[in-house]
Amino acid sequence: MKIIRPIKVSDYKALSEIAQESGIGFTSLPVNEALLRRKLVKAEAAIQSTPTEPGMQSYLFVMEDTETGEVVGTSGIEATVGLQDAFYHYHVSKVVHASRELNVHNTAEILHFCNDYTGVSEICTLFLRENARQGLNGRFLSKMRFLFMAEHKERFADVVIAEMRGISDDKGRSPFWAWLEEHFFSMDFPTADYLTGIGNKVFIAELMPKYPIYVKLLSKAAQDCIGKVHEKTKPALRLLEQEGFKCRGYVDIFDAGPTVEADVKNIATVQASRKVSIVINDNLAQTDGETCFAINTSVEDFRACIAEIAYVDGNRVAIERATAKALGIKDGDSIRFSPANTKH
Repeated sequence: MKIIRPIKVSDYKALSEIAQESGIGFTSLPVNEALLRRKLVKAEAAIQSTPTEPGMQSYLFVMEDTETGEVVGTSGIEATVGLQDAFYHYHVSKVVHASRELNVHNTAEILHFCNDYTGVSEICTLFLRENARQGLNGRFLSKMRFLFMAEHKERFADVVIAEMRGISDDKGRSPFWAWLEEHFFSMDFPTADYLTGIGNKVFIAELMPKYPIYVKLLSKAAQDCIGKVHEKTKPALRLLEQEGFKCRGYVDIFDAGPTVEADVKNIATVQASRKVSIVINDNLAQTDGETCFAINTSVEDFRACIAEIAYVDGNRVAIERATAKALGIKDGDSIRFSPANTKH
């Protein structure tokens, strides 16, 4: 069975391996021991905190194979972004150059450097190791965050975003960054990506062009990747689009990958979720159950698993004994769950 739980300091070895496997462009897990250990400490502090409003907590969860004890994936939520370190994007918008006298009317796309997403929540750090990429694991690892946010809504902003990895080649070279590098930065994409990952963002404010950039002035290769995702990121984007996430024209400043957003209350999994009390009944759950993603209602002892769930009545559901054990709950306790196939 696969469970999802808060990460612990003792998970450092697994987290370090995942950081190396995730590759260039996965900014939230830099290959840097000091920063990864700091991330672990910060994640433990977030789980132990009791905020009444969104703060600067960083929640990080791992998927664990209970049979082997192996950590096979990570999934994170930032309660807010941009409150401590500036959070940058480009916004793609349009300007019109027109002259009635000359009968000329041209529309051009421009990139605005901005901090528009300051204060929103962010889902991040989603990575599933190769040997676990099967069945419902990827969907489960992503969607459990929405259940956690629905159960503990006071900890998060009303809007949540996800930055999607943009186009780069197998050596980590981004066509979009190549143009910026040539004209403004004199620094390759892996170096810029790493510096951002370790929290060194001062160079962005110092070197990034301050005025809007006309898209037509970029190289053709750079233009073509604006708002496009890396091939390996397409399944994650499809999953979020099914949840109701949309791109509002914001893209990453390094690889031009799209940022998608949604109101938490409108996310499909949140809307489909129910909070009910449980009874342990193996037979009913196995016979009449529907495959669902389920979480307990704890924060510090948070657990999530895939479960067969059957309604007993309007306020109670039946689950298997193994599910109750995985979630650390007993008869009469509450869970929040949603069907595994929820779509917007």
